[in-house]
Amino acid sequence: MNTLNKTLLAVAAGTLMTAGAQAAVSYGNGMTAQPYIGAKVGQYDLDGAKDKGTSYGVYGGAKFTPNLGVEAEYLTTSDEDFGPGTEYSADVYGLYGTYDYAFPNTGGLYAKGRVGVAKNEVDVESKNSNLYKDSGSETGIAGGLGLGFNVAQNASIEVMYNWYPSIENTRGDDIDASGVTLGAHVKF
Repeated sequence: MNTLNKTLLAVAAGTLMTAGAQAAVSYGNGMTAQPYIGAKVGQYDLDGAKDKGTSYGVYGGAKFTPNLGVEAEYLTTSDEDFGPGTEYSADVYGLYGTYDYAFPNTGGLYAKGRVGVAKNEVDVESKNSNLYKDSGSETGIAGGLGLGFNVAQNASIEVMYNWYPSIENTRGDDIDASGVTLGAHVKF
């Protein structure tokens, strides 16, 4: 992802984060949803890689009850050293069911769990030439556990540990992937 794309992503996320409004969507059958959208940044850890990658992305979802909801995310990483003369990057696309537990008498602190399906794509290639190129993509069960805090009635921040589907490289080895993210979102 080049600098222009990164800048446009950051501007779009910032615009959406400041444009939040307090409104629930009613479906006419008594069911309401509280939609939200946000941005996140963190660290992506690919087992066997020399360095951990910086991850950043966007996410959004809706809460259908105070506890249950759905969430989708797109996460990408910086290019980082994988091994001697090689570097990697990754993209994650996920769709999750979420469960939030609000801690009583804490002023907005909550625990969040999510589980669902994600596609984890990892590319490894030579730094200086096209001598080596390997990529892997796997779709499978993914999820996360974290803590959040409602900083306002329509805005929250969350820190989360995430696990993603393992990738199988060309040698047949499974490579595990996980990460830690800090996200902020606004509710509409």
